[in-house]
Amino acid sequence: MWYFSEEEKQIRDMCRDFAKNELAPVAEKHDTDESFNIEAFKKMGDIGVLGITADPEYGGAGMGALAATIVMEEFGKACASSTLSYLAHSILCVNNIQNNASKEQKQKYLPKLITGEHIGCMGMSEPEYGSDAVGIQTKADNKGDHYILNGSKMWITNAQYSDIAYVYTRTGNERKNLSTFILEKDQGHFTSGKPIHKMGMRASPTGELIFENAKVDKGQLVGNEGDSVYHMMKNLDIERITIAGISLGIAQACVDQCIKYAGERSQFGKPIGNFQMIQRMVAEMATETEMMRNFLYNTAYEYDQGKQGPVVAAQVKLAIPKMATKIALDAIQLHGGYGYSREFPVERMMRDNKLNEIGAGTNEVMVMIIAKNLLELNKQ
Repeated sequence: MWYFSEEEKQIRDMCRDFAKNELAPVAEKHDTDESFNIEAFKKMGDIGVLGITADPEYGGAGMGALAATIVMEEFGKACASSTLSYLAHSILCVNNIQNNASKEQKQKYLPKLITGEHIGCMGMSEPEYGSDAVGIQTKADNKGDHYILNGSKMWITNAQYSDIAYVYTRTGNERKNLSTFILEKDQGHFTSGKPIHKMGMRASPTGELIFENAKVDKGQLVGNEGDSVYHMMKNLDIERITIAGISLGIAQACVDQCIKYAGERSQFGKPIGNFQMIQRMVAEMATETEMMRNFLYNTAYEYDQGKQGPVVAAQVKLAIPKMATKIALDAIQLHGGYGYSREFPVERMMRDNKLNEIGAGTNEVMVMIIAKNLLELNKQ
């Protein structure tokens, strides 16, 4: 992209090499074993991307959504699962602390999260509250000098491995009276439940966070009581933009695999790339991927300039994962029986991408956000 800075180009090249050497060679194994590539995750701290949006004062890179999206695409090409865990740590935990926590809290938590010494997660969804995030029921009772937390969070990426959890709770009876806490596993603030076995993103650990009469100091509260809705909304835009970056990476990986396969696989005495139907499939997949790339990076660039908000972030989140699923399905079709088998990576890519149509707000929720805002604008 013409607007990539030299630093962003360097990050792209560095992450491309990292993904090729540390993620791609073991992606299939970790998917099969449902195991977390924690060795590669720790090395992400060594190359300086775990705090991509955090201030250099705390060890971060001090960059924005555009740089974070670059990382998502490059990692996502190789292993979407590892990239999802990266997103949960760097965007849902680190970026939230960077944007919302006090200076003392940043000094306490960010350095170890940014080096990879600590792993982070974010707790929003609950067993009975997913799309209706404001309805959460995990409760924090104010006891004067501390809080007592009870409840649970479900579908939490990195749950079993997290040292730090950025968690939304209820602190009052009103629907929007929600508050945010930074919780520490070593302090007994939370435990994790059994791992959740998933269709895709199998190498990204997913589980439950459990709070049972957890005593939490007042110093763990982020901002003031009742600030959580603001915290949620503030971070959702960059989450939706960056998770779309994973889908872009998956789509590009599918295109690359199809081009390679079309040149290697022969039928009727010649490579299948000579057949017009295959040519059409590859051409359309590549064109759709380039459309995705331009839409996504333009949005991330303008987001960093303060020119884009919830509507365009929702449009990116709606369009790009849906298109990537289509491309992955087309890639399976192009590969025929081999595409449906686990001998080639396209079936894993399809399984992984489906999560991106659900996480960070389902396709249906994105439609609601877009339509509501557009219709309200038309009334003015």
